[in-house]
Amino acid sequence: MAPDTLAHTTNRPLKRGRKFLNTPGPTNVPPRVLNAMHRDTMDLNDPEFLDAAIECFEGLKRVFRTDGEVFSYISNGHGAWEAALVNTLEPGDLALVPETGHFSSSWADMAKALGIETQSVPGDWRRAHDPEKIAQALADDTGHRIKAVLLVQTDTATGITTDVKAVREAMNRAKHPALLIVDTIASLGTIDFRMDEWGVDVTIAASQKGLMMVPGLGFVAANDKAIAAHKATKRDRRYWDWTPRMSNQGYRTFCGTAPQIHIFGQREGLAALFEEGMERVFERHRVLAEATWKAIDVWGQAGSLEINALVEAERSLGVTTIRTAEGVNADRIREVCRDEMLAGVGGGLGVFGGRAFRIGHMGDMNAPMLYACLAAVEATFVYLDVPHTPGGVTAAVKHIAEYKKLHSSTTF
Repeated sequence: MAPDTLAHTTNRPLKRGRKFLNTPGPTNVPPRVLNAMHRDTMDLNDPEFLDAAIECFEGLKRVFRTDGEVFSYISNGHGAWEAALVNTLEPGDLALVPETGHFSSSWADMAKALGIETQSVPGDWRRAHDPEKIAQALADDTGHRIKAVLLVQTDTATGITTDVKAVREAMNRAKHPALLIVDTIASLGTIDFRMDEWGVDVTIAASQKGLMMVPGLGFVAANDKAIAAHKATKRDRRYWDWTPRMSNQGYRTFCGTAPQIHIFGQREGLAALFEEGMERVFERHRVLAEATWKAIDVWGQAGSLEINALVEAERSLGVTTIRTAEGVNADRIREVCRDEMLAGVGGGLGVFGGRAFRIGHMGDMNAPMLYACLAAVEATFVYLDVPHTPGGVTAAVKHIAEYKKLHSSTTF
C-alpha cells in the first residue's frame, strides 16, 4: 500500500517558492539538460543514440584535453576511483597518496580494500600539497616499488586545489616511472586542466559537479602509458575492465545496457560548456568564488568564521570551506539554512565534521543564484545568533558589480 501522502509530512512545514542549491555536488542542472533527458528510451543500437554517445565521448576528451581513451561508467566518482585502481594496480602494488584532505584519505581506504598498499605523504588541510614532498618520496623509492601517485586536484572537504602541473614536473625531476592518477571530480569544468600537456596518465571525473549533469556517470580517461599498465596488470575485474570497453562495439563500450538518458543529458551539458567557452567558464567560476570570499571576510570580522584555505591562490574556484569557532555548530548552520532558509550548503567532512560548512559555487551558477545563497547563510547567522559582521552579501554584490562594469558582457 502506498504511504499516506500527508501523514509522513506531519512535522515538515509547507514551504512555498523554490529551493536553492549551493552544495559542492550535486549542483544545479540547466533546464536544457533536463529537457534533453526528457525522452523515450530506444533500441541499444539506434543511430540517434550512438551518435549522441560518440559526441559525448568526444566532448569529454575536449574537457579533459586528451587524445587518450575515455571510459564511462554508471556510477558516481567513487566508482570511477575504483575503475582507475583496478585497471592499473594489482594486489600488493604500492601507491603514493599525498594527503590533501578527506577525499585523499577515502581514496586510500578504497585502495587498501582492493589489496593495494598505500604510502601517505602527510599534508596540511589548510594548504595545497607541496610537490617537492611528493618528489622526495619518489626519490627515496630507489627500487621503484611505487607504481602510482593518487592525487586529488581539488578536495571538496578543504576547498583547496593542488597544482597538478607542478606535481608532474616534480615527479619528472625525481625521474620516477610511477603513473600520475588525478581525481578531478570537484574541479573539472571549473578550472583549467590539461591532461596530455601536463603529463597526467589517468584522470577521474563525474557528471554531477562542473559538468552540469545529474549524478550517475563516472568517467576515466587514460593515456597510452596507462593502457600499457592496464594490459600488464593481473587481477580479477569485469564491469570496470577497460579492454572490452575499447572494442568500439556499443554494447561492450558500456559493459551492457547503456545509460541512454544520461548520455543525452551529458552531451547537452558539454554543449552548454562549449557554447559559453571554457575560458569564460573558468572566469565565471573565478569571479563567483571571489565574491564568496568577500562575503566571508566581512562575516569573519567578528571572529567566529574564516575561510579554511589560508592562501588565496590555492583556493578552489568551485567550493569554499568555512571554519567555525569553538561553540558555533556548523551542522546546525547547514540544517537551518537548508530547512528554514531553503538554501542547501555542504557540511563539514572528516575532521571538519561539525566544525565547518561549505558553499558551492560551481556548475550552472550565476550571480543572482549566489546572492540568494549568501543571503540565506547570513539570515541563518541572524536566526542562530552566530557572531558575525553584517554586510557580507553587499560585499559580494559590490565585487561582481565592479567586475561587470569593466566587462561589456558576462555569462553570469
